[in-house]
Parts: sequence; C-alpha cells; structure tokens
Amino acid sequence: MSDIATTVHEAYAFACMRCGHGWEQSYEIEHHVDASQHAYVVYKADGERVPSPLSTPTCANCGGHVVRIMRAGRVSTVQQLLRNPDRTQPAAGPLTPEEPREEPVAATAAPAAGHHWHLSDLLHPFRK
Repeated sequence: MSDIATTVHEAYAFACMRCGHGWEQSYEIEHHVDASQHAYVVYKADGERVPSPLSTPTCANCGGHVVRIMRAGRVSTVQQLLRNPDRTQPAAGPLTPEEPREEPVAATAAPAAGHHWHLSDLLHPFRK
C-alpha cells in the first residue's frame, strides 16, 4: 500500500510581539497516511517544505519567537488602512441630538506628516 495524501490550502497572518513586524503566508498542507497507517502532516510554503507555522514561528525581521498567529487578512487589512490615512472610521452607533459630535481620536486621525506607522504602533495599547 502506498502513501495516501490530501492537500488543503490555508493562510495565516503573523505579528511579532517583539518588533511589531507583520506578515502573511499561504501554505499547502499535505495530510499523509503511510503504509503502516500512521498519519503525518507536511507544510509547504511557496513550494518549499517548511516547519509547521503553528509550532514555533520565527520573525523574519528580528528572529523573535513571540509571534501572534491570526487568521489571514489581518495584517494586509491594517497595512491597507495605513496606506490610506485619510479614511476615518464612522462613529459607533447613532448620535442623539443632545450629544455633541466628538472629533476623531488620535488613533483614527491622519498621522502627522513624516510619521511612518508600524504594526507595533497598533499593538502598543495592548502592552502593559
């Protein structure tokens, strides 16, 4: 009996909690069952065999191992918002007539000229 394989495609977003670097990667995940009925998994990224991204991901920017794994699209969404700083989020919920409309908070306002945003700027409120 030969090796049986089923391939699925998954993508993950990663954020390094050390330096704030963010990236996304797609994987081909091959689920195998060998002749002895032992199951094993092979991960491939860009056609190359790689270790499981869920075991010990490593930041390509700083080499750190404290990496947050998220569903695909999280990093690219933030990067797109940072490229379009004029776009502001709508207020949460309707305003009643007696409530004055508040100015946007610093986190949603356009960044000062010359300021380059990093993913770590967005993660800063979560650090203690």
